[in-house]
Amino acid sequence: MELIFIRHGQGEHTLDMPNSLYLKSPSLTIKGINQAKLLNEKFTLTDKDIIFISPIKRTIETALIWTKNIDCRKIVSPFVSPRIFPTRKDGKTLPCDEIIDLEIIKRDYPELELDTYASSNLWSSGINTMCDSEYNKIAREFIASLKLLKRNKIYVVSHDGTITAYRQFISGYSLSRKDFLDETGWFEIRC
Repeated sequence: MELIFIRHGQGEHTLDMPNSLYLKSPSLTIKGINQAKLLNEKFTLTDKDIIFISPIKRTIETALIWTKNIDCRKIVSPFVSPRIFPTRKDGKTLPCDEIIDLEIIKRDYPELELDTYASSNLWSSGINTMCDSEYNKIAREFIASLKLLKRNKIYVVSHDGTITAYRQFISGYSLSRKDFLDETGWFEIRC
C-alpha cells in the first residue's frame, strides 16, 4: 500500500510566530487556499480515492479545496492529528493544534466521514504529546486499519510533525525537524 502524506496549506498560525501559535482553530491564509488549489495539478483524484484528514480546521480546509467537485471518501481522523516532533516530556498542545470537537465537525462539515476506528479518548486528546511508545501503538493500529481498506494508494492530509513521525515509524530511519515538509509538500511511502 502506498501512503501519500500531504502537509496542509499555509495557516494563519504561521503569520506572526510565536504569538500566532496561540490562535484557536486558525484557517488557511489566502496563500494557503491557493496552495490547496494547486494540489489538483499534482494529484488527480477520482471517486475511488480515500483521504484521511486531521481534525483541525486548516487540514480540513486544505482537503475540501483540493477535493472540490470530487466525490471521494474524506475521513477525518485523530490518528493523523497534530504531533510534536520530536516528542518532548514537557510538550503542551498549543491552541492552534487543538482538535475540533466532534459535534462541531459533524455540524460544520456534514460531508465528511468520521474515523470509526478511533477511540473517544483519541478524539479528545489526539497524538500531539503522546510518549513515543504509546504513539507507536497508535501508529501500528492506524496502519493496520488502512490495510483493511485494501487500497493501493491512500492520501493523508496532516501536519509537519505528524507526517515526519509516521515517516520515521514506517521507514525505521531516524528523522529530524530538517525533514519537515513545506506547505502542501508531500511524501510517498510504502507500508
